[in-house]
Amino acid sequence: MIKIEFLYPEACNLFGDTFNIKYLERCLGEEAKVVRTALTEEPKFATEKVDMIYIGPMTERMQEVVIEKLKPYKEKIEELIDNNILFLSVGNSLEVFGKYIENENGSKIEGIGIFDIYAKRQMFNRHNSEFLGKYEDIEIMGFKSQFTLCYGNNENMYFVEVEKGIGLNPESKLEGIKKNNFIGTYILGPILVLNPPFTKKIIEKLGIKEPKLIFDESAEKAYKQRIEDMRK
Repeated sequence: MIKIEFLYPEACNLFGDTFNIKYLERCLGEEAKVVRTALTEEPKFATEKVDMIYIGPMTERMQEVVIEKLKPYKEKIEELIDNNILFLSVGNSLEVFGKYIENENGSKIEGIGIFDIYAKRQMFNRHNSEFLGKYEDIEIMGFKSQFTLCYGNNENMYFVEVEKGIGLNPESKLEGIKKNNFIGTYILGPILVLNPPFTKKIIEKLGIKEPKLIFDESAEKAYKQRIEDMRK
């Protein structure tokens, strides 16, 4: 049985990206169990074997709460990453794992410090854009909507090479963070619903060969059409 831990669904649930997990649940069916860990609970990954950890976008205030919740488990998270446990961190949840988040007044919120990146907030200047790029041999499409831009050298640990849109920031053509099986990305959509080939890759990483998705044919057709439309 595959065990997927969804961290803090009551708080990390913006932009409809909880459907990343709902989609996985439907696709995996009885082969997987999703455990939803509340803010008041100890993460299951601290004491139990989990195969995947998911955390979604949250408000800026909630980022500070989540950082404090996860800080005691920094070494455990690093151990899991080193052991190739699958992480999917979507939207501004990626910033939680960085060095710090800088407010517009220059004050800084210390992050967990796993990755050598930092974010700068611009609360009166939301960035919105379409995104298209390539992860390995897979085209990834989606959207970005964020009050922050991220900085740091991800040249040796990026997730997607950009074709259309921005990377960590407008000067970068490298999007997100990937270390072993940790994937952190600002791409929304939800990313798994919009990108069936990527979802199959995720399921393969969970140990299932030749994965089948629900509405597979329709999902693939819609995916190809969206990419075509985006290139026009």
